Amino acid sequence: MFDDVRTIVAELHGELTGHGLVAWTSGNVSARVPGKDLLVIKPSGVRYSDLTAGAMVVCDLHGEVVEGEWSPSSDTAAHAYVYRHMPEIGGIVHTHSPYASAWAACGEPIPCVLTAMADEFGGEIPVGPFALIGGDDIGRGVVATLRGSRSPAVLMRNHGVFAVGRTPAAAVKAAVMCEDVARTTHLARQLGTPRPIPGEDVHRLHDRYRRAYGQPPA
Repeated sequence: MFDDVRTIVAELHGELTGHGLVAWTSGNVSARVPGKDLLVIKPSGVRYSDLTAGAMVVCDLHGEVVEGEWSPSSDTAAHAYVYRHMPEIGGIVHTHSPYASAWAACGEPIPCVLTAMADEFGGEIPVGPFALIGGDDIGRGVVATLRGSRSPAVLMRNHGVFAVGRTPAAAVKAAVMCEDVARTTHLARQLGTPRPIPGEDVHRLHDRYRRAYGQPPA
């Protein structure tokens, strides 16, 4: 079971580099181990080119190492807090992607001005509180912010993006889409004033996307 989850988490880190969401060793993906009070996460300070499945670290939901040769990510306590308090979440991603992090530096939510935002986020992408790295304060801010939002992503003030999903792949998708809409909304502001989508239309778009987008189950 650990091997399967480790493989998934290692492969998903390639999506972060492939979409330009991280620099050097920053950022991380984690996954809940199905049926266990455990998570798998990237080791701290290890280059993406060295992230094999065997390099991934298994921790309990309080951030203590259960299995692995390296120290886990410095964000492990934050991930663990989210898993403890949001049992529906199966994956978490943290990035410092440039456009989304710029919005976080301004402490400003990304307004829902694109149908892609309504689809994926169900409204604006909210801003969470400033929190220091290393403990579970970031996790507390993520949970408190996302519990009042349909968004699977939060801009942690002066920091970057935390995205969640029912699977780790869904969390990575939310992080990719967060950077995409952050960039487009920034460009729109250079042209003029972006026009928010009316709330009722946001709801309709989000509902249609959740029910009808993609292929039906086999």
